[in-house]
Amino acid sequence: MDKENNSRRDFLLTGLLAAGVGVGLTTGCKPISPFETTVGDEVKASGKKVKLLSVDGEVIEVDEAFLKPVPHMPAISNAEARIGIPGKKFVMVIDLSRCKNLKKCQEACNHAHDLNPGENWIKVDPMQSAERTAPYWEPTTCMHCDEPPCVKVCPVDATFKREDGLVLIDSDRCIGCRFCMAACPYSTRVFNWGEPELTAEVASRPYSCETSIPQKKGTVSKCDFCADMTREGMLPHCVSACPNGTFFYGDLNEDSVSNGAETFRFSDLIKDKSGYRLMEDLGTKPSVYYLPPVSRNFPFESGLENDKKQNS
Repeated sequence: MDKENNSRRDFLLTGLLAAGVGVGLTTGCKPISPFETTVGDEVKASGKKVKLLSVDGEVIEVDEAFLKPVPHMPAISNAEARIGIPGKKFVMVIDLSRCKNLKKCQEACNHAHDLNPGENWIKVDPMQSAERTAPYWEPTTCMHCDEPPCVKVCPVDATFKREDGLVLIDSDRCIGCRFCMAACPYSTRVFNWGEPELTAEVASRPYSCETSIPQKKGTVSKCDFCADMTREGMLPHCVSACPNGTFFYGDLNEDSVSNGAETFRFSDLIKDKSGYRLMEDLGTKPSVYYLPPVSRNFPFESGLENDKKQNS
């Protein structure tokens, strides 16, 4: 990879932590273009540098003290959330050679969406293709299909597909008929049988189909690709929580996916690593791709040990 591509990748790696952050510089003299400044304010340098991409396309280093947080984006209505983010087509890649069954992805997802115990949106199961083939661990999320059968069977339009490819659920409309659960060939949906165990703070929030919070009794829920995080330019919780970089997330239109530490061209990654999708013959066209468990980072048995620790 040439120097220019390395510089751009370095930006993507470190620039992710600056997503949703504006920059303000104060130098005591002439402002450094192209960043805004706050006149009269004195800011002391921290010595910690952050790489950013300037408006001219150059990778530059800025002292962390000069970063000026952008106010949190206002909540959008559920009507707006149903449209999605124009010009985007989100995609996930799961590298099976990196999975060690730590279930950090599952823990982060459950915590972020205040799920009841046992109502996991991400499942990590031991898999084996045939009797004499090697077993491996396979994380499963909602596939966010381009031809989602769940959407077609919902009688009240509670399950819907957005312009950016995400398939979400509007619990304000869900009547709990579970037709979508029967239609989903990947068994990734969960039914909320009981009253969710919510804190007062979470229960008081206005419902959003992008955050899927707060959960509601008698409705169906599932992986939402952390649509609220995506809107703010951040990675889904499962991606950032995995210490082994198993999950990659990005935009198909930009042909780029990242796990927060590494960034790849999506098309090259799928081609070079023989990527595939589950149950292609069904015609659902999933937005989740898998890389086969070859040259694995961890032996299958280490995942069994993790299971014992989690259940002890």
